[in-house]
Amino acid sequence: MADITNYSPYAPNNQSFTEVLIDLKDTIADTPAPAVAGFQAVCFENVVSGEALYTRTSDGQVGRATAGGTLEQATVVGFAQTSKTTGQTVRVLNYGILSTSGLNEGEIYFLSTTAGTISTTPPSLAGQFVTRVGEASTNASLIIRIDAPILLS
Repeated sequence: MADITNYSPYAPNNQSFTEVLIDLKDTIADTPAPAVAGFQAVCFENVVSGEALYTRTSDGQVGRATAGGTLEQATVVGFAQTSKTTGQTVRVLNYGILSTSGLNEGEIYFLSTTAGTISTTPPSLAGQFVTRVGEASTNASLIIRIDAPILLS
């Protein structure tokens, strides 16, 4: 990260405090955000690239999340970066931009009741969970923004 010091040297007064904050804001604005961040975990079932995943608390392994299951199954921890089979290690992306296909630009996406899939239509039946997972920036890019699940009653 490059330092921006347009107002340096800073005098010991109130105006300099404001100038320090402006320089900090300008420095942060030039800092690139990571494209994606995540972690690796073992799959307890086959997963396909782009599927929404949850972590099983009993062993820490990941599988396909669903809004029609338990709270654990509706708690999305990220998306599979690649397709893997049971017992393999998958990279789970939980921040940044997910490259995928079939999205509607500008739409908000939610976890679906179909395991691993997302939809623009949130679940609406009692006993299901509403879990917002992100927003499509293009028809092939999902900005990952995972919220906690909300149980419908």
